[in-house]
Amino acid sequence: MEWRNIYRGMLMGASDVVPGVSGGTIAVLLGIYDRLIEAISGVFSREWRKYISFLIPLGIGIGISIVSLSKLISYLFEHHEQPTLYFFLGLIIGVIPFLLHQADYKENFKGSHMIFLLVSAALVASMAFFETGEPQSWEGSLSTAQMIGLFFSGWMASMAMILPGISGSFLLLLVGVYKVATDAVSQFQIGRIALIGAGVAVGLLISSKAIRYLFKRFPSHTYATVIGLVIGSIFVVFPGMPDDLILCLITFIGGLLVAYLLGKVEY
Repeated sequence: MEWRNIYRGMLMGASDVVPGVSGGTIAVLLGIYDRLIEAISGVFSREWRKYISFLIPLGIGIGISIVSLSKLISYLFEHHEQPTLYFFLGLIIGVIPFLLHQADYKENFKGSHMIFLLVSAALVASMAFFETGEPQSWEGSLSTAQMIGLFFSGWMASMAMILPGISGSFLLLLVGVYKVATDAVSQFQIGRIALIGAGVAVGLLISSKAIRYLFKRFPSHTYATVIGLVIGSIFVVFPGMPDDLILCLITFIGGLLVAYLLGKVEY
């Protein structure tokens, strides 16, 4: 077991709680994105033991973080939204140099790669203009339609979480079930957590295989697309001009510093 993955999972889980911040982006920063995709897509292969030993501590860390930090991050997001988002903004921008280095963009990127990068950045950036769905609490027993909706919401969120730059929680916010999901975790509503978790598991298995195929067949174009997704997420996370310039500047620099330090440690 790679128990070092527990702290990596905790970082990924913390980011997944905040709409606009992608766990996939954190996985890229930590230098485990390729291994994560390979491990998820290889769970049912002959080498499943190797992949499980990688995923179990990562999953433990994600679970610990979501359960223990969901209330804290929700509090920060509710009462100190701008400084919190500026921290994540610095974290995301700090990822980009590591991605460019990993892709060896000076050697590999040509005109077509820049087109992929710009198109993917524009697609993610356009999410900043989407209207989010009305927050719902769904008190009492769930209807069949709501159960199916939660399953497919988890599926959709998982496919977003595995892609750098696209936030699964932001997509939950778009369809109006973000509050349902966060309430389920904070109040330990096992049935709802199981429905969302089943959708997440199915989505991860399917999307990881597709992403792994793209990295193997078209590595440079895939890297260009991933970098574009990360750049586009800057526009989604950007909370506007800061009300408290000094505090937001401090948290932004803090995010850059954390990205740099994590990158130095991992690489």
